[in-house]
Amino acid sequence: MSSRGGAGGERPPEAGSRGGVWGGRPPEAGTDRGRSAHTITLLTRPGCHLCDEARAVIERVAADFGVSWQERDITGSAEDLRAYSDMIPVTLIDGVQHDFWRVSERRLRAALSAPRRTQPPARP
Repeated sequence: MSSRGGAGGERPPEAGSRGGVWGGRPPEAGTDRGRSAHTITLLTRPGCHLCDEARAVIERVAADFGVSWQERDITGSAEDLRAYSDMIPVTLIDGVQHDFWRVSERRLRAALSAPRRTQPPARP
């Protein structure tokens, strides 16, 4: 897979994922550049037309904020299939479920503007 994005600040994505750290425009006005950046995970599965729409929104917003993102196919994990099969695509921010079925660009931007949690919540 190839990395997408603007010049500068770019590094290869994690193995088995799409996305990466994006160059381009700085974070939106009013955001604190000094805080830890969020990470977005898009949960998908093959043949998901809503996943294509979600991916386009995430690519655009991640580029604007300069945050990393990855894509994970739920068919590679029995646990992911059990938890998310009826909700694909699912967006996680810092490991916490944020949206499913459709990605709201407005909600995603608002969530990325909030301070990052220091620890993800414990999984049940």
